[in-house]
Amino acid sequence: MVVRMWIKRIAVAVFAMGLVSVAHAQEKVLAPMPPMGWNSWDSYGLTITEAQFRANADVVAARLKAFGWQYVVVDEGWYLQNPESASKPETLVYTVNAQGQYAPALNRFPSAANDVGFKALSDAVHAKGLKFGIHIIRGIPKKTVAADMTIPGSTFHASGAADTADVCPWNPDNFGVKDNAAGQAWYDALMKQYAGWGVDYLKVDCIASHPFKGAEIQMIHRAIVKTGRDIVLSLSPGPTALENAALVGENAQLWRISDDVWDRWEKGKEWSQSLKAQFPVIASWSKYVKPGNWPDADMLPLGHLGPVPGDGKDRDTRLTREEQRTMVTLWSISRSPLFLGANLTRLDALTTSLVTNAEVIGVNQHSVENQMAGQNGDVVAWTAKSSTGSSGVRYLALFNLGEATAKVESAFSKYGLGEKYKVRDLWEKENEGTQTGVSEEIPAHGALLLELRP
Repeated sequence: MVVRMWIKRIAVAVFAMGLVSVAHAQEKVLAPMPPMGWNSWDSYGLTITEAQFRANADVVAARLKAFGWQYVVVDEGWYLQNPESASKPETLVYTVNAQGQYAPALNRFPSAANDVGFKALSDAVHAKGLKFGIHIIRGIPKKTVAADMTIPGSTFHASGAADTADVCPWNPDNFGVKDNAAGQAWYDALMKQYAGWGVDYLKVDCIASHPFKGAEIQMIHRAIVKTGRDIVLSLSPGPTALENAALVGENAQLWRISDDVWDRWEKGKEWSQSLKAQFPVIASWSKYVKPGNWPDADMLPLGHLGPVPGDGKDRDTRLTREEQRTMVTLWSISRSPLFLGANLTRLDALTTSLVTNAEVIGVNQHSVENQMAGQNGDVVAWTAKSSTGSSGVRYLALFNLGEATAKVESAFSKYGLGEKYKVRDLWEKENEGTQTGVSEEIPAHGALLLELRP
């Protein structure tokens, strides 16, 4: 009788432990804070090579990792042998493995030899204490469909998965994928391939807008879950429609909220978004920000962009010092993901100061209730609260969107804050004493970021 009782107690305990384990698994949030890292697009476009990628990853590891920067991402076109011929898509040479899946072009990524794909490169990244990411265009290679290859791990063929009437409007590489069993099998095989490579971050393009492909987003999410690997899913390009917030939030951790953001204060090319125009867009998404869900305001085109940037010619960023500070401040106070686009092998003092300010980055990583608090003429205000256990700590960001210096004389209460605080300027790293409000001059296109302690 006693033995039976102890067996029953052990069984109950084991069952309870199992429930706790399941509960913990369900509570686990992928990307609990906005991801931070470096992406190759802004400086290398389609042309990034393994040597260039490793050189930039070295800088992240040596100089930026300590401040929270951890992802390094190979952007578009890593399977192209001649990316310089992108203007003549009919001449592009694709690298496809025996299973009909894209593989890194060996003339650009020599460590991918012997069919190991990106495994060797991801291992090198992981050895530095960083995380590895890649970019893909949604869909299935046209070459794979033409050969009607068998989808790995299934009895389906490529022709059953491909929607040959669906091609990305701005990229010729793939056909779309049907929302059927064959389509799911394709994405299952693809995500299994990437998990085997050690991918930690997957940016999927031509899926969040231009056009929006909800079914493919769901298929990719299901396929990632099946791998058992923690792979952060990022959706591009924007603008993702607010009406799709629930679907993207349930299936991805990041989604782009605008067209590409480049180094322009005002409007640039038709398909790009200016920094100034991001203010209302970012504000419209603030209520959807939470652990595991990060509306993405796009990469930070800071520092040197080149030798072959994804837009324009080799150059230093067109943004002024004040505009660069404004961009980092807005991305931080709104908790957008932070991905650097600079060529880090040419990291300059200004860019370094912008991306290694631990107090500013702390606002991005450790704040809550981030919201636009109002606008008075050209001056826009954002507020947030600290989430680090520092009771009563608030943040106030003020931006001057105008063309002349703005004099701001406002009580803190105007922004829904308390009456009196000990003020610290996070950019200047200066304590400014106890104050009841703001009395500052903000330069044109500039920003002020204050920490307020009771």
